[in-house]
Amino acid sequence: MSADLEALAELGRRMVDQTPQAGALGLRFVSVAPGVAVIEAPYRDDLVGDPATGVMAGGVVTSLLDHVCGLAIKAAALDFNATATLDLRIDYMRPAEPRRGVIGRAHCYKLTRSIAFVRATAFEDDPDDPIATAQGAFVLSGAPAKAAT
Repeated sequence: MSADLEALAELGRRMVDQTPQAGALGLRFVSVAPGVAVIEAPYRDDLVGDPATGVMAGGVVTSLLDHVCGLAIKAAALDFNATATLDLRIDYMRPAEPRRGVIGRAHCYKLTRSIAFVRATAFEDDPDDPIATAQGAFVLSGAPAKAAT
């Protein structure tokens, strides 16, 4: 792995490990590449929305998608130190499978001076069979951060 990719991976691990919401949900860093991020929300009984079905709550999927979008932005634009969700549209295609974790994959496909545009998908095994898809716009703010070394 190149030094740049290793720096992105370390950033991804820190974003998951040091963000209180990500920690509370048990999110796990999976991978990162320039402009692309993958994070998993492992199944836990306390994340179930309806105990009768064993299906992960939609709010967990929403949080996963928002978080993986933020990581994809950082992977595309290390020179910004903060992002804020401006607009996040999520289309739920189907319920998550009972007692299964969910993977979120995001791609930051466009950066302007102040806005990042991202698409994301939540799925179990096959990204072509999504639980939900998301499209969002995120404000890039703060003084430029130093690139990870």
